[in-house]
Amino acid sequence: MNSINVSLGTAVVLGLEDAPVEVAPKTAYLLLGGRCSMNCAFCPRALRSDVRRNSPPMLSRVTWPDFEEGETLARLADSFERGEVKRCCIQVTVSEGYIKRTLGLVKAIKRLSDIPVDVAILPKSVAENEALVESGVDHIGFGLDAACERVFQQVKGGNWRKFLLLIEETAGCFPGHVAVHLIVGLGESEREMAEMIQTMHDLGVIIGLFAFTPVRGTALAGSPPPRISTYRKMQVALYLISNDYAKADDFSFSPEGRLVSFNTPNLLELLSNGVAFQTSGCPHCNRPFYNERPGGVIYNYPRPLSGDEIRRACRQISLLT
Repeated sequence: MNSINVSLGTAVVLGLEDAPVEVAPKTAYLLLGGRCSMNCAFCPRALRSDVRRNSPPMLSRVTWPDFEEGETLARLADSFERGEVKRCCIQVTVSEGYIKRTLGLVKAIKRLSDIPVDVAILPKSVAENEALVESGVDHIGFGLDAACERVFQQVKGGNWRKFLLLIEETAGCFPGHVAVHLIVGLGESEREMAEMIQTMHDLGVIIGLFAFTPVRGTALAGSPPPRISTYRKMQVALYLISNDYAKADDFSFSPEGRLVSFNTPNLLELLSNGVAFQTSGCPHCNRPFYNERPGGVIYNYPRPLSGDEIRRACRQISLLT
């Protein structure tokens, strides 16, 4: 029997595990593939990471135990029918036959349910992306991660310009079907991140913002996570840009690339609903505690914020002009 890895929170929602969950995921997260052939310095699935190979897989802080595939997909369909999950996102490692296996899994899900399916994957061509869309994939998620070529070469490696071109071509061929992941705290400046957010928005791409999370056994295990003030500023930049309230060119930066003003007179009013500080990305992707520990610093709120939380998040920005 085939097995598939399921994020622990998703496993609880699907009734595969019995464990306390502070906030339930609204997207069901599945993991396809073993050790990745890529070597991203922050990733526990990287080719040369020292994360134990005989333990449940990890991505960021999340563990992904494995379950029988048929039962998992049946429970996924039932959970969607009951309204417990709103979509499914398949995380795919670069391993032998990964595109073919992804297409097979998407088709198997679609035979059982109308649940929207996203894939976080590293395709090599527009033709592969076309096959994914034709199989029923709603969003293709590119792990761009780095905000600039300098950081990309340091933490991921590969051809930066070719990767950007593939994102651009795919966004042009399949409007509304492309997403990118960007990680704050890999060594970029605030200006570089804001400008990359603007570049992706101009392409019509959905942006999921993540905070770098050091994980034991990875090349960056000893590096610190981003300062909360920096992350809050990048969340606000994403919110303003993605809603067309402002452009990166409107912001002011120090000579070192630190964001010192949004130059948005009604900023407090725009932030008053707290949405800027919630998890960003595809619809219903709340990724509970992917980058944080319960009770610790919350980078991405997986639910609506209280009034006190909104005020605290605004204070953490360290500028309100």
